[in-house]
Amino acid sequence: MKEKIDLTKILTETRNPATLDIDVLPTIDMVRKMNDEDLKVPAAVREQLAEIAELIDIIAAAYKKGGRLFYIGAGTSGRLGILDASECPPTYGVSAEMVQGLIAGGLPAVFAAQEGAEDSLELAEQQLREKNLNATDVVVGLAASGRTPYVIAGLKFAKAVGCKTGSIACTNNSEIGLVADVAIELLTGPEVVTGSTRMKAGTAQKLVLNMLSTGSMIKSGKVFSNLMVDVQSTNKKLVERAKRIAIHATGCDYSVAEQAILTSGGSVKIAIVMIIAGVDVLTAKRALEENNGFTAAALKSLVKNG
Repeated sequence: MKEKIDLTKILTETRNPATLDIDVLPTIDMVRKMNDEDLKVPAAVREQLAEIAELIDIIAAAYKKGGRLFYIGAGTSGRLGILDASECPPTYGVSAEMVQGLIAGGLPAVFAAQEGAEDSLELAEQQLREKNLNATDVVVGLAASGRTPYVIAGLKFAKAVGCKTGSIACTNNSEIGLVADVAIELLTGPEVVTGSTRMKAGTAQKLVLNMLSTGSMIKSGKVFSNLMVDVQSTNKKLVERAKRIAIHATGCDYSVAEQAILTSGGSVKIAIVMIIAGVDVLTAKRALEENNGFTAAALKSLVKNG
C-alpha cells in the first residue's frame, strides 16, 4: 500500500476563504482578488530576508573557491530554477556551468508536465553525480509544498558530499527545510485557486531566486555601482547597453565609450577602468585581476598607486 500524503498541514494546499466565489465574479473583480493576493507575496519574502542574506553569502563564498550553484526542483519550482540559472551568463558574463538548474524529469519537464518524476528518490542524485557535484558547490532545493521527494533526496545527497545547502518552500516547518543548512520559508498563504502553486508561491520563489543570483553576483564583483559591468554583448541591444553602461559609469561621451569598449575587446569593466583611471588596457586589466574583478577596488588601487 502506498503511503498516504497528508496535505492538510501544507499551507499551499489549504483553501482560500477570500476566493470562494471567484468562479462567479465579474472579470474585473476576479483580477482584483488575484491582485489582492499577489500583494501578500513581497511581505512574505521580507520576513525571510535574514535567511536569504545568509544563503547569498554562502553562495558567494562558494564562487570564490571555484564552486557552482545548483537549483533542484520539480514542476514550476524546477522551471523557475532553470530560468534564473539561464539568465546569469548573458547578464553577468559567467560560464553556463556556474549556475545550473536541474528539474525532475529532465529537459522534457521544462516544456511538459512530468509530475510523477517528483516522487523519484534516485533521479536528483543521478543528475548531481553526472554534474560531478563536489564539496565546493552549493545546492538549493525548491519546492512550494516543501515535501517533494526528488528535492529531499537531492539535498541529502548534497549534504553527504559535503556541500552547503539551502531550501525555498512556501509552507512552514517544511521537510526540505529540515534537511537544508539554510531554510527559506515563504508563507504566502492559500492560493487563489487551491493548490495552484504556480501563482503566489511561484512568484515568491522567483523573487527569492532573483535575490540569490543577483546578490551573489554583486558580491562576486559583477556589478559596479548598480551597473552590470560584465554584461555580454551578444546582440545589437546589448552592444548598445554596454556603451550606455560605460557612459553612466564614467560620464564620458558616446564616442569615448565606444572606442574604449572596442579597445578593451568588448569588456565594459576594463573600459570603465581605462576611462576613469586614465590608463591603458593592460594596466586596467591587471588592476582588475589583482582585485578579483571588483571595479571599485581596482580603481582605488590605481588611485593609490598613482
